[in-house]
Amino acid sequence: MRLTFLGVRGSTPAPGAEFVRYGGHTSCVAVSTDSASEPQLILDAGTGLRMLTPLLAPNAFTGSILISHLHWDHVQGIPFFAAGDRPDARADVFVPADGGLNGRDLVARFMSPPSFPITPEGLKGDWSFTAVETEAFTAEGFGVLPFEVSHKGGRTYGYRVSDASGSIAYVPDHAPAAGVDAAAREAMHGVDVLVHDAQFLDHERPRAVDYGHATIDEALALADEVHARSLVLFHHGPARTDIALDEISAEFGRDGFAVTAHEGMTIDVGGRR
Repeated sequence: MRLTFLGVRGSTPAPGAEFVRYGGHTSCVAVSTDSASEPQLILDAGTGLRMLTPLLAPNAFTGSILISHLHWDHVQGIPFFAAGDRPDARADVFVPADGGLNGRDLVARFMSPPSFPITPEGLKGDWSFTAVETEAFTAEGFGVLPFEVSHKGGRTYGYRVSDASGSIAYVPDHAPAAGVDAAAREAMHGVDVLVHDAQFLDHERPRAVDYGHATIDEALALADEVHARSLVLFHHGPARTDIALDEISAEFGRDGFAVTAHEGMTIDVGGRR
């Protein structure tokens, strides 16, 4: 299994010269079976989803997209995803079940007038939208286990994704201080790679509490508790410059155990970056 990081920011994109090396796009990670195959499973659809189109060129996207929650920074890429917005595309989108609404209607909350010019039906190709509970299913040959995590502003999932090569847990928005239940701990336990919210530093804890996010220290502690083999610090604050992220990487890197995500980074699960 190979992970390709297409967007690593949280909250809002971060354009500008100070954000070039780590990248300014919001949450999106592409998963492929190996280094030679095209990504077919996508974790979140932030603005980083736009970066998948050149990886697939000239092909259309055919695959599944797992949405952790419906905040802007995790869904804004959907209507701007050129490889998915064409007649020969297929995209099966899975979102956390919430309020008894179906998947299409949950997505239409942010993608319809007056918030946006088109509705989900305006996308070309074969798009489906499914609201899922925390029950295991299979997508594109990968085992997928959604699990609920603490985060403000709507039901939020992490996802455990596995295949014969190994397992990952993708937890981009999470407030461990608000509690981590047994199901979430079990879902994260023993994964090869934990991709986790690391938006705030310890001295910024009041803002982390206000917005329902983790500090880097909390991400490290959780990775230790669940015996993850490695940790990717993810969902960087939009004001965190390249220089600031260099400092974070130097301070919190642990002999390859904890790495700081940047756009274009690839990880071969069970192997090396």
